[in-house]
Amino acid sequence: MQHAARVGLLMAVAAALLGWELAHSEATFADGLRYIHRAERFESESWAAGFGKGIDHPLHPMAIAAAHRLIGGEGPASWQRAALSVSFVSAVLLVIPTYLLTLELFGSAAAWLACVLAVVNPIVGYVVVNVLSESTFFLWWTFGLWASARFFREGRFLWLPLAIAFSGLAYLTRPEGLLLPASIVVALLLLPVVRAARINWPRWWGALAFLVVGFALVAGPYVALKKGLGTKPAIARVLGLAPRSDPMGLEREHPLPADQTLARTYQLAAGRTARAFRASVTPPLFVFSLLGVGLSLYQRTRLRAWILLSAVLAASAVGLTRLHATGGYLTARHSLIPGMILTLAAAHALTWLMGKAALPGSWIGRPGERLRPGPAVWAGLLAALVVYPNVRTLGPPNQGPFSVYTATGRWIADHVEGSDRVLDMTNWSLFFSGQPGYSYAQVYDAPPDPNVRWIVVRDTHVAGHWPYSDVVKGMIGDSEPVARFPADAHGKQVQIRIYDRRTSLATRTATATARGASDGGSTRR
Repeated sequence: MQHAARVGLLMAVAAALLGWELAHSEATFADGLRYIHRAERFESESWAAGFGKGIDHPLHPMAIAAAHRLIGGEGPASWQRAALSVSFVSAVLLVIPTYLLTLELFGSAAAWLACVLAVVNPIVGYVVVNVLSESTFFLWWTFGLWASARFFREGRFLWLPLAIAFSGLAYLTRPEGLLLPASIVVALLLLPVVRAARINWPRWWGALAFLVVGFALVAGPYVALKKGLGTKPAIARVLGLAPRSDPMGLEREHPLPADQTLARTYQLAAGRTARAFRASVTPPLFVFSLLGVGLSLYQRTRLRAWILLSAVLAASAVGLTRLHATGGYLTARHSLIPGMILTLAAAHALTWLMGKAALPGSWIGRPGERLRPGPAVWAGLLAALVVYPNVRTLGPPNQGPFSVYTATGRWIADHVEGSDRVLDMTNWSLFFSGQPGYSYAQVYDAPPDPNVRWIVVRDTHVAGHWPYSDVVKGMIGDSEPVARFPADAHGKQVQIRIYDRRTSLATRTATATARGASDGGSTRR
């Protein structure tokens, strides 16, 4: 009952913190829209047909479709609310497996702190705000990791079906779900090598066979339906089933130089993976997470479980390095799995330090022992670790993470007429407008189309270093925006700008004509 009360209180705190974050954040990523479109297909077609269609794994869009039926409503805003509710509820429920996993690995002293540190991580808020599938995926995956850790400690087969079931749910949400059963198999193969972690051979063989057969039964039908482990290009590239992305691909952070060697590519990818690991737990906590991992290995507690966690961390590092080397991109949200493990380790390190250094009954330390911090000092440190990462990412209050896109969508719906088309680099504005047009992925197809009149961008689309930025700047020219949402953006607030391409073309034509007349006059003179 004490643990249940803590979890309930932590979930209430998580809901309040995420609600506050939603009121100070705006969506900046369009991948969530792809899941909404897939959910719309579940609504319009049979669920069996929708299950096998699309490049994304189906569980997250299925949850959005179910939420839409439950919440009701029509139009783009109703789908946005359904997607946001799924992500929000999943993030709040994440407290449960996070608490259970930390309780299993480090005890109750670290469990509450681990939940707080996990929920306030800006990456979790980013995933929720942008309605990405990592929200539901991470819920199932953490439950599966907890069940797996229980199995490795107790050796009871009761926990294996739970681990397999949650691994299957994670895999049906994102292809990274394969990482957990693969890591369990690797950990089982390593157990005989570590004398202190060995289990008797009949149980070892039984666990290995149970895991392989069980996961095949859970995930096998979907693999057979898709004729592969997944149809997302990224997972195919990581597994070596598809070639590297185009050197000028939109997904790349930078164009791939023609003379870059394979060794240099992997050197850059390894460095980016290390930075993603550090960012996934926030830089201030990273040192504490390393201390927590070191303490766990030194104390040799839950040795079998840490063999599993080490396999997960190693597999994550390899997978993320391959992702950057073959796809040219990698962000902190892709390293949520190692970030969770490192966050729990940081909570363990902090509670260990507090137990060693804090002085009961003294809030700031005794006068003769000023170097030994009391509870007030630790409370201040924890508050700084919680507040600092969010202060750097949150903006001013707003009416919701999609308010700026709904306003832009209404403007587009009111001004687009006849054969006019829109190039929307945000994707969300076009979605809320209900108008046809070109999306971010079609940016290279838009310039030749004479019907493309309106160009919708954020400042980063124009000022960025990506190859498509030159395309957008070429279409905009030196024209001024005809509309801004919001009109007066400040701080970290997202602003959407709308340009009229015809105005830009007219300006360039007039400039060219004037220049031509001037040159002609000079020639005559």
